[in-house]
This record gives sequence, structure tokens and C-alpha cells, in this order.
Amino acid sequence: MDASVWILNLIILAAVLFSDMGQRKVGPLRLLRPFITAAVVVPFFIKGAAVSGNGLALEIAGAAAGLALGILAAALIRVRYDAPSGQAVSQAGLPYALVWIAVVAGRLYFAYGANHVFGASLGSWMATTHISVGALTDSLIFLSIAMLLARTGVLAVKARAVTARAATARGRQAGISAGASHAVGVR
Repeated sequence: MDASVWILNLIILAAVLFSDMGQRKVGPLRLLRPFITAAVVVPFFIKGAAVSGNGLALEIAGAAAGLALGILAAALIRVRYDAPSGQAVSQAGLPYALVWIAVVAGRLYFAYGANHVFGASLGSWMATTHISVGALTDSLIFLSIAMLLARTGVLAVKARAVTARAATARGRQAGISAGASHAVGVR
């Protein structure tokens, strides 16, 4: 494992915690930023994704694990509608941060351990299963990116839901007000 795994994981952790911790507005830039980040960062770090065999299976497993972890993390973000600003606002706290820190620490420990703790066992497993170092590295990168994109997708869905509920409530309130003023006008 090389420095690319460390750098990518620390960049993602910093970006996510900066973007999500505390109370934050959920706007288009916030939702697009992870996709832009992924589009810019991935080409620098992907070694050449496996297109068949166990390497591909490992990369798919990494992406699937990232999706599941991103959904778990996003479940810890509360989203509400802020009437004065007219948009969704998210609130993330310590449990959310701890999920991200634990996942990133686990990935970083794996990268460290691959070189200094269990490298021989890992190398033997990789040779037996015909998985390249590139496929292993890429699977960790796919995990990171998928987690980030899943968190963003769930955040977008939550923001849209609270905004739609607020619009429906405003519509009902406007209907009640219009009906009340219409009834008053008839009398």
C-alpha cells in the first residue's frame, strides 16, 4: 500500500467532517462537491481497475461496503427544513464523526498493516486468490469514494423529503388561509 491510500483517506475525512459537522445548509454546491472531488481525485489514484476475476470481485466488494457504510453514516445526519432560509439544513454530531473516523482509521491501519504487520499473510492470500496490489488498492479507494457518494445521495434524498413536506404544509396552510378569507368574504 502506498501513500495514495493515506492521502485520499485523509482528504475525504477532512472534507466530510468540514462539510457536515454541526448545522449546515444543504444546497446544490454541498451536494455536488463530493462528485466533483471524486471526478478530480480518482484519476490520480486509481492504478487501473481490474476488469475480471477476483480483483474485480474485490473492487465490487469494496464499493458495496462503501455504499453500506455511507448509508450508515448518513443515517446519523438529521435533516430539517429551515423556514427563514427556505432550505434544508443538516445536523451531524459526534456519532457521525466517529463512524467516519473509525472507517478511515480502519482503512489506514489496513494500509499500514499490509506493509508492517501482516504483509506476508496478505501477500500469500493475494497470490493464492490472484489479486494484484493495484486491485487491492483500488478496492480501498472504491470503498472511500462509494461511502462519500452514498452519504451524499442519502443527504440529498433527506433534504428533498423535508423540503417537499414543508412545501406541502405551506400549500395546506395557504389553502386554509384562502378558504378562511374566502368564507369571510362571502359573509
